[in-house]
Amino acid sequence: MSRLEKKNERRQKIKKSIRRKVRGTQERPRLSVFRSNRGIYAQIIDDIQGITLASASLMHLEGENIALNLDSAKEVGKLLAKNALEKGLKQVVFDRNGYLYHGRIKALAEGAREGGLEF
Repeated sequence: MSRLEKKNERRQKIKKSIRRKVRGTQERPRLSVFRSNRGIYAQIIDDIQGITLASASLMHLEGENIALNLDSAKEVGKLLAKNALEKGLKQVVFDRNGYLYHGRIKALAEGAREGGLEF
């Protein structure tokens, strides 16, 4: 088993553990984060109905020189909060999706909090 396979398997185990505890309802939907080498994506999900209520990603940011760094992750969080507040969502449950609460994941969460979402 390669190093990358071990890393992904470990993340999947952590993800399942988190998902058992974190459920998104209509009152408090789940804010799920996905991180890749090319971008960062976030969506607010109502698990009961199985629908995405709001989303944001690095591709939705305006500007020409968007780099994948902490500042852009924070901007994605603010954009997600703006989209959520427009739809009347204020409280969410944060799902880090098996990633460590560090770096871009933490920056996105802080941006969402600054934008007005409550975790």
